[in-house]
Amino acid sequence: MSNEMLGLIDATTSFGDLKELTMMRSSAAVPFGGRYRLIDFALSNMVNSGIQSVAIFPKYHYRSLMDHLGSGKDWDLNRKKDGLFFFPPPFNSQNDHLASVLHYIKYHKDYLYRSTQEYAVIAGSNTICNLDFNDVLNRHIETGADITEVCKNGEPLDMYILKKTLLLDILDAHHDESRYSRYGLCDVIEKFPQKLTCHSYEYDGYAVTINSITDYYRYSLELLQPEIMEHLFSPKRPIYTKVKDEPPTRYSKNAIVKNAQIANGCIIEGHIENSIIFRGVKVGKDAVIKNSIIMQKSQIGEGAVLEGVILDKDVTINDQVKMYGTAEAPVVIQKGSVQGALMNS
Repeated sequence: MSNEMLGLIDATTSFGDLKELTMMRSSAAVPFGGRYRLIDFALSNMVNSGIQSVAIFPKYHYRSLMDHLGSGKDWDLNRKKDGLFFFPPPFNSQNDHLASVLHYIKYHKDYLYRSTQEYAVIAGSNTICNLDFNDVLNRHIETGADITEVCKNGEPLDMYILKKTLLLDILDAHHDESRYSRYGLCDVIEKFPQKLTCHSYEYDGYAVTINSITDYYRYSLELLQPEIMEHLFSPKRPIYTKVKDEPPTRYSKNAIVKNAQIANGCIIEGHIENSIIFRGVKVGKDAVIKNSIIMQKSQIGEGAVLEGVILDKDVTINDQVKMYGTAEAPVVIQKGSVQGALMNS
């Protein structure tokens, strides 16, 4: 049954509350969990469900997303038949802030006509979960609904299953294609000429949607809880990402690490507690990092103190710099920034 589905990933969404992390990348490409990007979860869920044809629909700043996905090899989607498809937005459409992913799917609907799968899975790129879409499809067929929407505790997770022919009918029914609803697909069908039914599939596993910096901070640090890690990163349903060959992390004899997730390629000489450390990070002597998220290749100087902080990639924190944030208002330092000791004076 898995071969009956094709995947459509909505990478068009842009959240103002995530702007500190999306100045130079789309929200789908935001790093997460030490070595992943947000889109890795939706894409891996589809691949693990046997979906062999996946289309990505971006809108803003998608160069880093293209670099991350490449040919789709890391998700076993670099194949002669089906595989990974990346559909850039229509010319001048990036200024249309009201357009939803349906606008972009309609622009590239030849992809739907050429595909042989009967059902379409539409998923957002900012939901963190480990979901088998075969279970959703089975429920969809059992209920006889026109559209099945995946929910968690009654709240939509921006994931839908419907027949491909119905999706094409919905696209053709909307003539003002630059003004699609920004709401969920089940809201869009209210304007469809025929009466359609939308069924809710309640997912009982761990699932969160990241729409803001506070969401990002909170759900990143939740990965330090073993039960959440075990559920999200099951060996039977792995989350795939772009492979990077780097050496193991090196710890000095004076390093102290408590309840932290540290990726490979790091050099740790300081104190790290309750934090997520991405690849290639260097933490200097006597530096203290608590309740923070430090992204790839950032450099933390000697004696620096970071608490409640999110550092984007390639950030340099000079010696003795001290920065404090909270769970409600974490301090966010943009990619490539340099924070010097003068900021403490």
